[in-house]
Amino acid sequence: MPSGNEKKIGVGLIGFGTVGGGVVKLLFENRGVIRQKTGLDLELRKIADRNPDADRALGFKVPAGILTSSADDVLNDPQIQIVVELVGGIEPAKSFILKAFSNGKSVVTANKKLLAAYGPELFAAAKKHNVDFFFEASVAGGIPLLKSVREGLVANNITRVFGIVNGTCNYILTKMSEDGLDFQTALKQAQEKGFAEADPSFDIDGNDSADKLAVLAFLSWGLAVPVSKIHTEGIRNVEKEDIKYASDLGYSLKLLAIAKSDGKAVEARVHPTLLPKTHLLSSVRNEYNAVYVEGDAVGSTVFYGKGAGRMPTASAVVADVVDIARNISRNCTGRVSPEFAQPPALVLKPMPQVNSQYYVRMYMVDTPGTLARVATIFGEHEINIDSVIQAGGRGEKIVPVVFTIHESNEKNLSDALAKIERLEIVKKKPVVIRMEQ
Repeated sequence: MPSGNEKKIGVGLIGFGTVGGGVVKLLFENRGVIRQKTGLDLELRKIADRNPDADRALGFKVPAGILTSSADDVLNDPQIQIVVELVGGIEPAKSFILKAFSNGKSVVTANKKLLAAYGPELFAAAKKHNVDFFFEASVAGGIPLLKSVREGLVANNITRVFGIVNGTCNYILTKMSEDGLDFQTALKQAQEKGFAEADPSFDIDGNDSADKLAVLAFLSWGLAVPVSKIHTEGIRNVEKEDIKYASDLGYSLKLLAIAKSDGKAVEARVHPTLLPKTHLLSSVRNEYNAVYVEGDAVGSTVFYGKGAGRMPTASAVVADVVDIARNISRNCTGRVSPEFAQPPALVLKPMPQVNSQYYVRMYMVDTPGTLARVATIFGEHEINIDSVIQAGGRGEKIVPVVFTIHESNEKNLSDALAKIERLEIVKKKPVVIRMEQ
């Protein structure tokens, strides 16, 4: 039972959409649970939205006087100490956050696009105004990933962060792998089930994953990685036959966000990736996310759960609100800053310098000496072939041939394939998929 001595903290929300509705639902329905667990009474004082009177299917009516169409009613209310920004996009979200800081209010956001583009600027502004700025829900939805990296693994040098951070793409690839669907059919099914937007480009082209990887790289190493510098490939061009051939080789296909540090440089890339079927990420299905974080002390850690959705994301938002409210109740801010004390002596490794293993499929004329000519070119570029499989039937004039390549340099492989593609025995542009173990 509450003691009656709970510290009341005023909360304001800007953006009453899908996730905003989940936040409102939690702050009203679980207010007593939060108060009992923390000794904090979170009072939702204002909700601002362009269409405040729309039905959000909450199952209850928001009390009169809370809804408003003006964000300023939230930003200028002296009794609101924490602002939750769920507008999305760059503007006006950025202006709302900066105004909240200047008015002495801490902010919680789920806005990965804004963080990827202006994270360091916003962190500096929060520090200048001595307020908190939390963003757990910006990456991997309801999974407590960022807090773990920022706090739980603070004693570690992070060496690698990689995983599935986009549920839309993972759902599509799951259906292509398990049900044999082609990309367009799997995408349509994802849209029908609400896992993909009407315009799915931001997800399927890898941009959503790249934004999230930029946030993870900053938290892991303090390195501000421009999203434009992250090598990004989506799943739009993934073909059923490559999923089948990879499966025959013992691999599954996932869209991964990958960042690695060797202590001098960080590589950051998003692309379809083949993983052994025995790898834990291979078992992550449908809209679920999973992320590996490796540290020099802790070794490998894995975070798994729903990476999107109304209530899982709202859960992460409210957890941030509670963390800030605790700080306010103790009259402290910046207890755990997302910024590093000093800029790291790290640079972003250019993609041509990255090393990886590869799956390569090409259509070739089935004549004696064909494979030898291709192998010679690979050898000239210091590329070692691990295996070769002729995937077509006997007697066919043009057959698909699948190579797996030992760890090689990205530029070397690119140069070799450019030369191979010009051979008269190669009839289509080679398909390349990177592999991780």
